[in-house]
Amino acid sequence: MDTFIQQIINGLVLGSMYALVALGYTMVYGVLNLINFAHGDVLMIGAMVGLSILKLLDVFMPGLPGAVQLAIAIAGAIPVCMLVNIIIERVAYRRLRNAPRLAPLITAIGVSTLLTTFAMMIWGRNPLPFPQLLSTEPIAIGGAVISQTQVLLLALAALSMGGLVLLVEKTKMGRAMRATAENPRVAGLMGVDSNKVIIATFAIGAALAAVAGVMWGANYSSIQFAMGFLPGLKAFSAAVLGGIGNIYGAMIGGILLGLIEAMGAGYIGDLTGGFLGSHYQDIFAFVVLIIVLTIRPSGIMGERVADRA
Repeated sequence: MDTFIQQIINGLVLGSMYALVALGYTMVYGVLNLINFAHGDVLMIGAMVGLSILKLLDVFMPGLPGAVQLAIAIAGAIPVCMLVNIIIERVAYRRLRNAPRLAPLITAIGVSTLLTTFAMMIWGRNPLPFPQLLSTEPIAIGGAVISQTQVLLLALAALSMGGLVLLVEKTKMGRAMRATAENPRVAGLMGVDSNKVIIATFAIGAALAAVAGVMWGANYSSIQFAMGFLPGLKAFSAAVLGGIGNIYGAMIGGILLGLIEAMGAGYIGDLTGGFLGSHYQDIFAFVVLIIVLTIRPSGIMGERVADRA
């Protein structure tokens, strides 16, 4: 039972990070019908910028409380990631809005490679240690343990997702986003500036990725220039699992994929008689993804084609 509770906690922590990144994928797809495969690398940029800010704080403002340092690192990483994503949209994607579907996809892969290369040139190719800023004293929950960093991660993820829901559902910009996603041409006729909406969508997605990136580093204590690929792929899978284009689907898909992966890591050895170890957890996650999409191709919360008609 203790193992089960521990894997639930691990799954929620991992799933929260996947959900934050998946929201960026799903928002851009909802507004532009574009898969931004460079989004995982925006998470990496967030982590790297966060670490650089922490190093500067250590030199110029030593002795600051760990939580304050982490807050400053996140606050500094968010505008940098937003700027990077806005430049990507302006330079790489804007001219390709009416191009064949394959052109933006290839461009996105190219941008991803470009960001990875720039990061390698700036921060080096070796893994970088991320400082432990919060107390390492674990908090016991029914026989399982959770670190203070993980508690903060869950709280930040919940606040970020709640803030996004309020933004999309209750604000003028949110209405403009929903209108553009539903029908860009009609939204334009009604006075919605699609360029502003698209820039805002990329910026919000980047802000969520920046939070996930800094907390990823804080949770795993190590980052490197190529770290964005696998979380990006998993987050994209989470968005597809939940129903791409649906923000609630991205949240549910992220949490679900994290839980599946954690349960796989905890029990896959027992289920296969020791044949597969916990390092095969990725197989477990993607097998479940394939099964769900075979049964329901539009994802858990994606609309059926018949519903749309």
